[in-house]
Amino acid sequence: MKTLHCVQHVPFEHPARIAGWAEASGLRVHMLRPYAGDVFPDAGEIDGLVVMGGPMSVHDEHRFPWLAGEKRLIEAALAAGRPVLGVCLGAQLLAAALGARVYRNRFQEIGWHRIEATGAGRDHERYTFPAEALVYHWHGETFDLPAGAVHLARSAACENQAFAWGGRALGLQFHLELTPAEIEALVENCRHELGSGPYVQSPQAMRVEDKHYQSAHGLLETLLNGWKEAADAVSRPDDAR
Repeated sequence: MKTLHCVQHVPFEHPARIAGWAEASGLRVHMLRPYAGDVFPDAGEIDGLVVMGGPMSVHDEHRFPWLAGEKRLIEAALAAGRPVLGVCLGAQLLAAALGARVYRNRFQEIGWHRIEATGAGRDHERYTFPAEALVYHWHGETFDLPAGAVHLARSAACENQAFAWGGRALGLQFHLELTPAEIEALVENCRHELGSGPYVQSPQAMRVEDKHYQSAHGLLETLLNGWKEAADAVSRPDDAR
């Protein structure tokens, strides 16, 4: 893998530490901004595909017609065996591309909340999670686990927080990539989504100590290294899920 094609859905949700990891790993990042008119490439032109978050739903094609093309790109990338990473909305789009249902979750989950690893998540060959981790969330929808996927993590508010499929596809419902600046931008642009549920924090409560970012970024690096390892092992017939 030499280049990441990264789909950004709104100006204020950047790949952030994912881009930093890519640079440190010697990878180029090619941004795709469909909201600004960028055209999606053919799947054959992609080494690796990263699909970021956004405030829209996977079902909002009537508002954002480019979502249809993005879904086709994800499906084609999966069919071609390309590595795909989905974050938040990106994880929902990945699940939908794999035939799973995406729907309104019982709870909004916004702010810093704990996830816990499943047994498969603790023991996975490449996508290893700690027993518990404090991570950042901003979502109101969720998805069913796609057929053939490995369930990696859950939370009290949302059962399907992370999954792997076919070794090279990884979906993360939460955000590990953000820095304080990105979280402030989310609050500024999406404050109207802040409800009063049991898993919705105030903007003040979202301003946490640096150690929480450091922990999240460390887990992100572990998962991204595993994802790159899986991508680089594409020719191995025994590539494990």
